[in-house]
Amino acid sequence: MTDPHALSRRGFLTAVGAAATTAALKPLSVLRSAEAADAGRRPNVVMIVSDDHGWPDYSFMGHPHVQTPNLDKLAAQSVTFTRGYVPSALCCPSLASIITGLYPHQTKITCNDPPLDVTKLGAKSEVYQAQRRQMSEFIDQAPALPRTLAEQGYVSFQTGKWWQGHFSHGGFTHGMSHGDPNQGGRHGDAGLGIGRQTMQPIFDFIEMAGKERKPFFVWYAPMMPHLPHNPPARLADKYKPKTPSSFIADYWAMVEWFDETCGQLLDRLDQKGLAENTIVVYVTDNGWIQRADRRGASPKSKLSPYDGGLRTPIMIRWPSKAKPRRSDRLAISIDLAPTLLNAVGLKPPPDMQGVDMLNDDAVARRTAIFGECFTHNAVDIHRPASSLRHRWVIEGEWKLIVPAPHALPNASPELYHLVKDQFEEKNLAEQEAERVEALRQKLDAWWPGKV
Repeated sequence: MTDPHALSRRGFLTAVGAAATTAALKPLSVLRSAEAADAGRRPNVVMIVSDDHGWPDYSFMGHPHVQTPNLDKLAAQSVTFTRGYVPSALCCPSLASIITGLYPHQTKITCNDPPLDVTKLGAKSEVYQAQRRQMSEFIDQAPALPRTLAEQGYVSFQTGKWWQGHFSHGGFTHGMSHGDPNQGGRHGDAGLGIGRQTMQPIFDFIEMAGKERKPFFVWYAPMMPHLPHNPPARLADKYKPKTPSSFIADYWAMVEWFDETCGQLLDRLDQKGLAENTIVVYVTDNGWIQRADRRGASPKSKLSPYDGGLRTPIMIRWPSKAKPRRSDRLAISIDLAPTLLNAVGLKPPPDMQGVDMLNDDAVARRTAIFGECFTHNAVDIHRPASSLRHRWVIEGEWKLIVPAPHALPNASPELYHLVKDQFEEKNLAEQEAERVEALRQKLDAWWPGKV
């Protein structure tokens, strides 16, 4: 194999040898399915994850101003779920769910940071570093996609947001996160420059995988359109006349800037003749509603149990296998891991509760999806329920939000009809008491969330 450290010398990439990765991490035992993918035609996988991106903020989702031509094209070429969700409206747990197919309470990756009293000691304190290492090590026990794919001969590359320390914790063979708090390591390191500064490390990795004749997995999770909202002037100036708020204009411009980087990546797959046998997945880690008066999220978006924080379009493009279509059925990001495992001929482990999104019958049979929202800083990293704030369930057109009694003792359940009230402004819980009780029973059967 080509020396992976040759990519490091470009200033963006570090790598570990396969032997070191295997020794450091516990491999996932997976069963080959009856219809295992042919080794010579195993599909490549490119996963695109935007960051702090509101679900209506795409041209194809009907936004009157934001322009996303490359994502629009991807949506037209994909199996596109317009009612997609992530289980938790916060970066770290959401990203972990995407890559493992497990809920945050299953992995114990529920929050962004250690407890507040530990965080106040500073990133260089031994206590903080010990807790951060423990949080990162949780993913060692989870069925992370890169680790599973590595067992099948894939090489994989982590770029952008990660949170789990060194990229090898997820089983990536190559990556841009070193995870050293003394060097600023927290959620992406050098990888946070991907997209905003360059796409070259990804292009170099794809080139390397081609020379080695290996299927590849690319994790493109740039911190875009996430703060800081510092788009190129050409884009900011384009949106300023469309809104009296410069903060909203900058956010819209960031969305289009992110879209441009997606176009660069998709164009490279076309140029290399890889698009036909590459599965491209798109999802956002959590939603965002930009405040008009200052930089930051509105209360009913990031970190909240509302659709402004949880909803996202989800797309899967696989030209050789999946016929493009648009679906308004419910989907959730924990579906992505089992979908991709099935696509490469592997049987998902039983802990994964998601469905194969390319199996229309499986998608149609599911009647409800579930999720959970936690505090930004953990209360106890070993007890997921200790940090819980809300659980939620969507069945058909109805959504129930149940606050955690230990965290919000005076709060009551909220019920919304998402078709008639897509921004969740009218709580119907009192008028629909029987529906609330029925949905609550389903929520408790899924995960009671008790401390």
